[in-house]
Amino acid sequence: MGWAGLAAAQLENITNREAVSALRTALDKGSRAAVDQLGKENGFFGDARVKIPLPESLKRAERTMRRLGMASYADELVLAMNRAAEAAVPEAKQLFVDAVKKMTVTDAKGILAGGDTSGTEYFKRTTSDQMRKRFLPIVKKSTAKVGLAQTYNLYAQQGAALGLVKQEHANLDDYVTQKALDGLYFMVAEEEKKIRKDPVGTASSILKKVFGALL
Repeated sequence: MGWAGLAAAQLENITNREAVSALRTALDKGSRAAVDQLGKENGFFGDARVKIPLPESLKRAERTMRRLGMASYADELVLAMNRAAEAAVPEAKQLFVDAVKKMTVTDAKGILAGGDTSGTEYFKRTTSDQMRKRFLPIVKKSTAKVGLAQTYNLYAQQGAALGLVKQEHANLDDYVTQKALDGLYFMVAEEEKKIRKDPVGTASSILKKVFGALL
């Protein structure tokens, strides 16, 4: 019997209420931990796994800037992008809470029997559009404070017109917003994997029972 079949069989001994309760507890716990970790100073900038770099299509320009003694400008831009992401992430907390509340029994059973990050995939499906709408204004406000967005956009849009810069990287705020979302979902996935791997360590009886049955 494959993993999906085995998981489904084990879940037959777990009530719908227990399955939903466990998933809500796990996803709430994991999403809060991810938001708390990233939504603070150096949450992005200090973590190599999620730190937002200049777009790959601008790496050549960055190298040129550094050779011309403009390293401080490049560094300031990278720092500003990461600070903008850190400022936006706390907006995710309520959206995650709402998504958890709306989760159905079918959603819960599917997530429990799915892969190590199926809960995170559920979050992506149900929250990413709203996240982007919430994040973008905050990112814009943050980048405007340091006056970097206009300079970046002017350069990047010219590069995009010449085919030197990818179109999706031609607007700083859009780029930072997407990278912030990528980093947030990455961190939620890491938290989900931890809970699935060690439900006993969560000190939650319902998580021990439901996730423990799948180990």
